[in-house]
Amino acid sequence: MTRVAAIQMVSAPEVSENLRTAKELIERAVAEGAQLIVLPENFACVGVHEKDKLKVKEDYGNGPIQAFLSNEAARHGIWLVGGTIPIVSIDKDKVHGTCLLYDAMGRCVARYDKIHLFDVQLGEEDAQHYQESATIEPGEDVVVAETPFGPVGLAVCYDLRFPELFRRMLDKGLEVIALPSAFTYTTGKAHWEPLLRARAVENLCYVIASNQGGHHANGRDTFGHTMIVTPWGEISAILANGPGVILADIDHKALHDTRRSFPSIEHRRLTD
Repeated sequence: MTRVAAIQMVSAPEVSENLRTAKELIERAVAEGAQLIVLPENFACVGVHEKDKLKVKEDYGNGPIQAFLSNEAARHGIWLVGGTIPIVSIDKDKVHGTCLLYDAMGRCVARYDKIHLFDVQLGEEDAQHYQESATIEPGEDVVVAETPFGPVGLAVCYDLRFPELFRRMLDKGLEVIALPSAFTYTTGKAHWEPLLRARAVENLCYVIASNQGGHHANGRDTFGHTMIVTPWGEISAILANGPGVILADIDHKALHDTRRSFPSIEHRRLTD
C-alpha cells in the first residue's frame, strides 16, 4: 500500500503567498502519512493576465519555485509532483507549462512539458476566451517515471481529453497518473469526473487529479473537485471547493490482480 495525497489550491498572483499555502498543505498531507503528493497546475502563480506567468519564469534546474519543491521533498522524505511551473523555452515570449517530479532526496527525476494547450472559447454571449498557446510552448515527450510506487505518468489538465496520450503511457508501463490541473468551472462541471474515471477504467490505473478550486484574482473560477480514482473507476477521495488535501491508499496488489482477472489491456487489437 502507498498513501498518496492530492492538494487543491486557489492560487493567487503572488508566488510567495502560494508557496506558503502549498507548504502548509504539504505538511498536512505528510502528517497523514502521504508518501507521494501532487500539487495542482499553476500552483505557484495564477496571474491577473496570461502574460504574468512570464514574469516568474525560471530556467530549468534553477529558481525559487524549483528550490521550494526540492526542499519540501527532501525535508519530508516524500515524492512530490510539482504541479506546473513556467520554465523558459526557446521562444522568449513563451514558457513551457512544466510538471516536475522530485524524489525523496529532493532530486528532480522527471520533467513533463504540457503537450495539449487550451485554446478554446466557452459560450457564445459573454464568451470566455482561452489561448494558452499565446504564452506556452507545447511539449512533445510522453513521460512515465519509475518510482517506488510503480510507474507514474505525468499529464496536465487539458491533456485529460486525449486518450491516445495515456495509451502511449500504458505502453511505457503506466500504473498511476498524476494530473495537475486548473480546469475551468464550466468544463469541469460538464466533464471533469467522467473523463477522470474513463482514463482510470480504460487503462486500469490509479488517477491522482489535483485541481485548482475557487475564484481567482483574474475573475475566473476553477472547478475544484480534486479526486483520487481507482482502476475500477471508483472515487476514493474528493474535495469539492477551496484549498485542502485529500488522501487515499494505492493498493498495488489489487491493481495487478484487476489487470490479471479483467485483462482488457491484453485484449487491445488496434495498436501502433
